[in-house]
Amino acid sequence: MGALPKERVSKARRDRRRAHDHLTAPALVACPNCGLARLPHHVCPNCGQYKGRQVLEDKTKKATT
Repeated sequence: MGALPKERVSKARRDRRRAHDHLTAPALVACPNCGLARLPHHVCPNCGQYKGRQVLEDKTKKATT
């Protein structure tokens, strides 16, 4: 059997504890090459560039050929 609380936790105390449990939206930046939103410090999933270098194969070129 697990531990049982000695006293009931009030709604105010419970809600203050949960005040920081919310979700935050991811920070997105525009890719300087293609302009689509991407995560900062990550390779662009659309064009495959990172810091001006081609790191991954370009999806747009792959789809057209």
